[in-house]
Amino acid sequence: MPASADTIYALSSGALPAGVAVIRINGPKAFMALTTLTGQEPPPPRRAVLRSIRNRNNDIIDQALILVFPTPNSFTGENCVEIHSHGSRAVLASIFAELENLEGFRPADAGEFSRRAFENGKMDLLEVEGLADLLQAETEMQRRLAVEQSTGKLSALYDGWAARLTRARALIEAELDFADEEDVPDSVATKVWEAMSQLRQEISDHLRQGDGEIIRDGFKVALVGEPNAGKSTLLNALSGRDVAIVTNIAGTTRDVLSVDINLDGNLVRIFDTAGIRDTEDAVEQEGVRRAKLTAENADLILLLQDNDSFPKQSPISFTNTRRLHLRTKSDLSSDSPEALFDLSISAKEGHGLDELRWVIIQEINNRVGAGQTLVPARARHKKRLEETLNYVSDALESEAMDLAIRSEYLRLAATSLGRITGRVDVEDLLGVIFSEFCIGK
Repeated sequence: MPASADTIYALSSGALPAGVAVIRINGPKAFMALTTLTGQEPPPPRRAVLRSIRNRNNDIIDQALILVFPTPNSFTGENCVEIHSHGSRAVLASIFAELENLEGFRPADAGEFSRRAFENGKMDLLEVEGLADLLQAETEMQRRLAVEQSTGKLSALYDGWAARLTRARALIEAELDFADEEDVPDSVATKVWEAMSQLRQEISDHLRQGDGEIIRDGFKVALVGEPNAGKSTLLNALSGRDVAIVTNIAGTTRDVLSVDINLDGNLVRIFDTAGIRDTEDAVEQEGVRRAKLTAENADLILLLQDNDSFPKQSPISFTNTRRLHLRTKSDLSSDSPEALFDLSISAKEGHGLDELRWVIIQEINNRVGAGQTLVPARARHKKRLEETLNYVSDALESEAMDLAIRSEYLRLAATSLGRITGRVDVEDLLGVIFSEFCIGK
């Protein structure tokens, strides 16, 4: 794809003020802009040099380290300049003012550098998404998942599958078109369908081995129970700070509150919900409705019952079967049988919290796979993989059909795989994906 006619620029480092600010200039006139700012020719590629940055009146704005990356050996595949200046707002404003006065220059849009890298074939769509996730990673598992994508390991797996599908189709075409030729191997069909049966198993195992969406978006835990069961106290204890208001008044929590915590490198989102009970209060009724909805969509429900009272309502039922029954306020005496609960805790005293954290981690490992990061990371990846699996299965299970029809199923399977990496038909996705990036990347 041809390079853009515009030359773009942006701050690519963190918020100002800072010790160092990295300004990135990218496009056909990037080197010309550097010559204008420094009064000198660009330095050798990928070699840092110290230069004075000057304005139109030849006054020094700042001294900065300069790096140049000529096309095609740059992040975007186009000419690229990096200016490492002092990170003050005044310095940045002065440099940007000079760039704004150059013809054909404009500030970069969010994710525009990465989009140009994609359009120029420097990255595929999986690598771009992995880079976006890496920039936003907050936990170790999120970082590891993003690295697997951004470095091309997941792309290599999917490209390998696509190549096997292409080879299978080529062998089928050979059997269809050149069946009488001596150089066409015998029993081609047998070899093709054995290979496709193995591929189907690999894709199926890949879809089952872990849920990357949980790593990327967080493992959702809903705290559910009657009023005053200790949900808000538990939320505060797990987060280590006072997130929710805690009182002895039933119905204090009326909306869903959430907090993100890091458990063993995993992002866990804890949701505190309104106490579930029959009520005439319209606001509290809405809180109860939202509590039930949150529970149904959670990866794990913690169903709380306090130790010093018996349930006042009928048992709470959900279609979501992933749940643990917790007895709270375990520091108080109780006649309730211990066997009714999976775990007893006292959020106020800290009893049982380490065991609860361990149980949550085990639940995550069961869903994701301990240490497993070469997994589909987004819903669209899973959808396309499921389509691929279905098409391969259709090809394998259509033995009575014409060989050309079975070959078409394999073509559709390869097309679905290509949509994951961006090889085919993904224009409608690009705006959504690149909008996730910050300015300057």
